[in-house]
Amino acid sequence: MKLDSITVVGGGSSGWMTAATLIKAFPNKKITVIESKDVPIIGVGESTLGSIRRWTRFIGLDEASFFAHTDASYKLSIKFTDFYKKDSGSFHYPFGKPIQFANENPFTDWHFKKYTKPETPIEDFVRCLFPSAALFENNKFSENLNGEFDNFNIGNDVAYHFDAVKFGIWLRDKYCIPAGVEHITGTVVNVTHNNNGVETLVLDDQSIITSDLFVDCTGFKSLLLGETLKEPFDSYAEMLPNNKAWAVQVPYKNRTLELEGFTNCTARENGWCWNIPLWSRLGTGYVYSDKFVTKEQALEEFKQYLMSDKMIVPRTREEIDLLNFKEITMRVGIHKRTFVKNVVAIGLAAGFIEPLESNGLFSVHEFLFKLVDILQRDQISQFDRDMYNVSVRDLFDNFAKFVVLHYALSHRNDSEYWQSIQTTSFSDRLGDPYNQTVSRVDTFYNMIWRYMEEWAHTFSTSKGITYIATGMNFQMINESRAQSISYDNNFNISQRVKQIDAEWNLKKEKWNKNLKSCPTLESYLKNKFYS
Repeated sequence: MKLDSITVVGGGSSGWMTAATLIKAFPNKKITVIESKDVPIIGVGESTLGSIRRWTRFIGLDEASFFAHTDASYKLSIKFTDFYKKDSGSFHYPFGKPIQFANENPFTDWHFKKYTKPETPIEDFVRCLFPSAALFENNKFSENLNGEFDNFNIGNDVAYHFDAVKFGIWLRDKYCIPAGVEHITGTVVNVTHNNNGVETLVLDDQSIITSDLFVDCTGFKSLLLGETLKEPFDSYAEMLPNNKAWAVQVPYKNRTLELEGFTNCTARENGWCWNIPLWSRLGTGYVYSDKFVTKEQALEEFKQYLMSDKMIVPRTREEIDLLNFKEITMRVGIHKRTFVKNVVAIGLAAGFIEPLESNGLFSVHEFLFKLVDILQRDQISQFDRDMYNVSVRDLFDNFAKFVVLHYALSHRNDSEYWQSIQTTSFSDRLGDPYNQTVSRVDTFYNMIWRYMEEWAHTFSTSKGITYIATGMNFQMINESRAQSISYDNNFNISQRVKQIDAEWNLKKEKWNKNLKSCPTLESYLKNKFYS
C-alpha cells in the first residue's frame, strides 16, 4: 500500500492530535481532516498523564498559546479518595521519579518503615519520596530553578488539565492548518469499500474523497473500522463494568482553594467521581455502571457528591440545579485489530478503557507514536499492520489491567456495586486476545504477581502498580523478604529504618520550609499565562 495521502475522519482531540502528529512527522504528505458540524464532541478528556509531554515536545507545542486558548492548568499527581474502603482517606500517584539517597532503594526502604511502624500513614509514602508532594498537598507551585525541591522537574514531572473541546479547536486553528493540513467541513453520508478497504467517502455536499490511508477518529461510532469494515469489538465489560457517566462544568466559588495541582478521583456508591481543575472552572463527573443504578439515581448520587464535604467547597442544591449535566454512554473495550486494510482507528474509535487514570488521550498519543513508526516505511505490508496491531493491543491491554487493579485491590463492600467487585474473579479475560502465537499478553493474575514480585524486590519506579498497591494497603515486606532483598544475613530493618527516616525527615523539613516562598498554583498560572 502506497502512502502519499492520509485522510483523518473526525475532529475533536483525537482527530486534531492525529493531524498534528502526522503533519509534523510527514510534512510532504497530503494530510486532510474531515470535520462534521453535526457530530457533537464528547469533550470530557480534560486530564492527561505525564507522558503527554513527550508528544507536546514532538510537535513543538507553544505552551503560552496552548494555555491561553485551552483554559489549561498543570497537573502533578492523581489523587484517589475512598477507593480502599469507604471513608478510608486518600493516596496519591505522583508524576516523576522519587528522591533517592546513596545506597538506597526508596520504595523498599519506605515499606521497611511501614513494616516496623504500622501506624505510619499511607500519605507518608509520597511525602517521603516525592518533593512535589509538598507542592500539590499545599496547592503551591514552583519551577524549581534553584533546586529547592531536589529532583522535581517541571519539564517531565507535570501533565496538563485543559478544556478538551478548546484543545481540538486550538490544534486545528493554531497548529494544523498553519502547518499545511487541509480542513474540510462536512459530514460523511456514505462510505464505499472493496477488498482493499475504504474506497471513497461521500460527503453531505456530494463531494467524493479518496485517500491512500484513512484514520478513523469518529469516536464510539467507529464509522470506518467498526461500521464499514465490521472489525469485531472485544468488550471488557466483565472486568470493567462502568459504562456510563454524568459530566458537568462547575464554576469556581473559590479558585485559590479549588484550583489544585492534581486530578481527584473519589470512589462513590456505584462508581467514582472525578474533579479536574481548569483555569476558569472545574470539570467534574460521575462514572458508574447501569447494571446497578438507573441514570436518574446516578444523577442524584452525583448531585449529592457535589453538595458533600468531598468537595473543597460544597455546592448548594440551588447552585447545582442551574448546571447543565451531560449524559455519556461509554463503549468499554477495543477492536480486535485497529489497523485493517487502509483504515487505522485512533482514540475512541479504536477502543476505550474508562476515564480512570486519564487513559483516553494517553492511548491517542501512544498509538500515534507507534503509527508514525510504521508509516515511515515506503510501503505498508500486512506484516507492518500486524506488528502495529499486536503492539497497540499489548499496550492497551496492560493499561486495562492496571485500571482493573484499582478495583481488584479495593475492599469496599458498602453497596451492591462494590460487593459485586469483591466477588468478581479476575481471570485471564485479558489474556492472549488474538489466539495467535505472535501475540503473548500475560494473563491478569500473572501480570499482577510478576509486578508484585518485582515490586517487593526492586520496587521499580516505572510501575504505577507500586503507588496503587501501597495506597490500597497491599504490603509485601516482612523479615524473610528483607533478608532476600538485602542479601545480607546481618541486615537489621530497625537500624535501616532509623537511618533513612532521619534522612527523609530532613528532606521533608527542607521542602516544607521552601514552600513559604512559593506562589499558589493559581497565582503562578495567573502571572505566567493569564495576567
